[in-house]
Amino acid sequence: MAPGAADEKAGAGEDQPDRGVLPSEPVASPAAAERPIEVAPSVLPADFSRLGDEVIALEKAGVDRIQWDVMDGRFVPNLTFGPDVIASCRSRVSVPFEAHLMVEQPDELLPRYVEAGCRLLIVHAESTLHLHRTLGRVRELGADAGVALNPATPVDAVAHVLDLCSLVLVMTVNPGFGGQDYIATMEPKVTAVRRMIVQGGWDCDLEVDGGIGPSTVRGAVGAGANVLVAGSALYRDPLGLEHAVTELRDLASRSR
Repeated sequence: MAPGAADEKAGAGEDQPDRGVLPSEPVASPAAAERPIEVAPSVLPADFSRLGDEVIALEKAGVDRIQWDVMDGRFVPNLTFGPDVIASCRSRVSVPFEAHLMVEQPDELLPRYVEAGCRLLIVHAESTLHLHRTLGRVRELGADAGVALNPATPVDAVAHVLDLCSLVLVMTVNPGFGGQDYIATMEPKVTAVRRMIVQGGWDCDLEVDGGIGPSTVRGAVGAGANVLVAGSALYRDPLGLEHAVTELRDLASRSR
């Protein structure tokens, strides 16, 4: 994406640091506060036998987008959704779909997931030798491009591709399975990515995924995230999905 207008984000007349330069100390992030909080549930805990009804329920609960965790059994030790499954649900709702591609050699699959109706494709920085080329290909296909970082992957992996990104996803668990515990030590990493986005003036969301729920959302949002992927915490709320989504959004908004 093209960089945003720096004066609008930081105030007219203020000097702006060079893009990609990280200050030695955390900086205030007005741009982060301006980006809306979005709830992007994973369908991983859903009933796979009735996915069409499940996505309808999520849309009625007020989610902003739905994330499909695509796993190939190689990049992560699990198998989930192919493009045909996603395509079969696309006509059931109007809420945007995003595909989180936890797969090896994602370039071969990109067209299929765009055709399935995913507006945003998220590829892992660890999964491709030519990340810049892969992100460019996503954009050529007419979709928005995102990059995911595993817990052990440094933020430098995205420093030179933010111009192509609509979103950076910082994993707060190791990918592959739902229901894992939130890794709180990823919060400084979230802050570092947010700082990089703001200092560069990039038009880019910051998403967190893994263990996000009422007890962890404050730390994630306080660190700079504005898009929240939640799965187990939403589905196990005894008051239902609508309550869970509303509570998560309210907690996130109060954490800024």
